[in-house]
Amino acid sequence: MSLGYDDVLRWIRSFAAEVDANKEQLTQLDAAVGDGDHGINMQRGMSAVLVKVDAAGEEQDIGALLKTVGMTLVSTVGGAGGPLYGTLFLQMGTAVSGKDELGPDDWAAALEAGIAGVQARGKAEPGDKTMIDALIPGRDALKAALAESASFEDALRQSAEAAEKGMRDTVPLVARKGRASYLGERSAGHQDPGATSSHLLLEAAAETWGGPEQVG
Repeated sequence: MSLGYDDVLRWIRSFAAEVDANKEQLTQLDAAVGDGDHGINMQRGMSAVLVKVDAAGEEQDIGALLKTVGMTLVSTVGGAGGPLYGTLFLQMGTAVSGKDELGPDDWAAALEAGIAGVQARGKAEPGDKTMIDALIPGRDALKAALAESASFEDALRQSAEAAEKGMRDTVPLVARKGRASYLGERSAGHQDPGATSSHLLLEAAAETWGGPEQVG
């Protein structure tokens, strides 16, 4: 199974739709531990992304598409989300630069590179109550499933499920990074908004590419 340019674009559109549908939840979660603007900012950023990728057409490869997403998010999303999500997509794009098709291993490599970029930029580790707490379990589950010769569809589903668990596991954590860390112990008891949007990212991949009929 391989992903073409159109498949990756459909994933980006699906993520944008998920962000739009969950904008209020993301904003409410952020209001409890931050500025209360994560949902609004991400919705604005992904709306700008859709305009950019529509204007670009299909003359670019998948790596360039992902870099376009990243650069747009950096320039349009306020708060910490813009630089972090921008870095995620920029590094994913760099990992698959020049490619017109992605296999399962390419997707895993892109995700790995994107997460490494986020960690390098934000200095977050698992347990810090950030988007990393959803992304790393998602990455690890994907790699483990592929190593066991699972189908790409199953690997994507396991990745999304692990990200969801990681997201939910942020609730009791005390934030050690970002604005939420200013609250200290009071940040415990709230689900992290960045981990929530990161789960939506991997859930969108599983939903978009969830079966043979979904790709191509």
